[in-house]
Amino acid sequence: MASISTPEEAEALAAAHTPAQAVGGAWPKPALAWYAVAIFAVTLMFNELDKGVISLLVAPIKRDFALTDVQIAWLLGPAVVAFNALVGVPISRYIDVLNRRKILTISVAFWAVMTSFCGLALNFWQLFFARMGVGIGTIVHGPAVYSMMADYFPRERLPRAVAVMQIGYVAGGAISLIAGGMVIAAVSHVSSISLPVVGAIHSWQLVFIIVGVVSLLGAALMYSVPEPARRGVQTATAAKPVPLLEVIRYLFKHWPLFAPMFLALAVSGLESLGIAVWRPTFFQRTYGWTAPEAGRYLGFTNLICSPIGIVIGWWLAEKLGKTRDDANLRVVAYCYTIGPLFAVAGPLMPSPWLALACAGVGNLLSLAGAVPQNAALQSVTPHHIRGQVTALYLFIFTVIGQGLGPIFMGAITNYIVRDESLIRYSIAGSAAVMMPLACVIVWWGLKPYGAAIKAIKAREAQGLVGPE
Repeated sequence: MASISTPEEAEALAAAHTPAQAVGGAWPKPALAWYAVAIFAVTLMFNELDKGVISLLVAPIKRDFALTDVQIAWLLGPAVVAFNALVGVPISRYIDVLNRRKILTISVAFWAVMTSFCGLALNFWQLFFARMGVGIGTIVHGPAVYSMMADYFPRERLPRAVAVMQIGYVAGGAISLIAGGMVIAAVSHVSSISLPVVGAIHSWQLVFIIVGVVSLLGAALMYSVPEPARRGVQTATAAKPVPLLEVIRYLFKHWPLFAPMFLALAVSGLESLGIAVWRPTFFQRTYGWTAPEAGRYLGFTNLICSPIGIVIGWWLAEKLGKTRDDANLRVVAYCYTIGPLFAVAGPLMPSPWLALACAGVGNLLSLAGAVPQNAALQSVTPHHIRGQVTALYLFIFTVIGQGLGPIFMGAITNYIVRDESLIRYSIAGSAAVMMPLACVIVWWGLKPYGAAIKAIKAREAQGLVGPE
């Protein structure tokens, strides 16, 4: 395995970004590019609505289907990512050659329909397979969106674009907690609801049906986004996707560059996403809040703190980027260094308001790091394999973070702490181990990342890329 620390390897990596026959011409008009970002944000918001709502419905689902924490964890995580683990990355090959707008439109429509089907489930297994359907719909969303973003914006403006898109992530998560809590409160006095054709369902299932129907709007909006010209793609190779094995060989060849980004995401995702889905339950079990209260307070806290984190992340990445080649990953390292303090202290606070404040600051730091973290990967990935590399990256985030994270936390509570009411110690203990480890990994990756960006800039200075 070669290291990009040598001039030869750095030159080879940079050359991969600048094929002799590049296409794309001038960058798309800013208005068009920002319109696309707005639509990406809206669809991401709809996706987060689904994730946030189910985290609020843990108690009634457990009650009506007689489930344990571990069984609930399977619905929160593995059910959604199971299909991704099997075919997500292979399917992403076609993102690099087919029309990405059409792929995204179909994916959004499919997950919207499957979200509504969650509201029709009559038992654990039917709900599990409905959740799996949601996961199938989201397989290509991330890779396709990031691939298009990198063709809409030049490298120096990509962090800002990613930051604006992340607002959809923030808004969706926050609105799902607020609106979901309101809907739950509104139907909490009703044991069941009778729908035409469908018949009687539990009141909480109506929430899934509503979210799914509303999310169909996202599919219509996605179809209105123009497909940008692919930049830096050789016409000779643009007709067919690069074999996955070749992509994996490339990543292994440049492992000092890519391994820290992938490993840090895996470790931090396992901890942070595991905690995120259990946080409403934590406030209910530890401080006696109701589901509507947890949704309302967590939702408004995220709605305030997360946009601040996004702005800080893109501002700091752009500011450091004027003087440092490793700016994007350095911002991630800063956030990973400070974050563990609040992640460990928050669950142990004597007051729910102090715990909520720590959760808010932790979320702020997480979003501040997420913006440059995504931009960092796009900035050093060759254009003709960007879809597949992004899919592999999001595979780590999805399968390990969203898939295993909830089970990781549920297992700690069930088998180590052995008391559901003491979930605070599961959360604090997980953060105390996993977050410092992720921090060390990110700092390890700064040098090779900076060397890669420096080499790419040197190529651009020689006029070896097309016009921007």
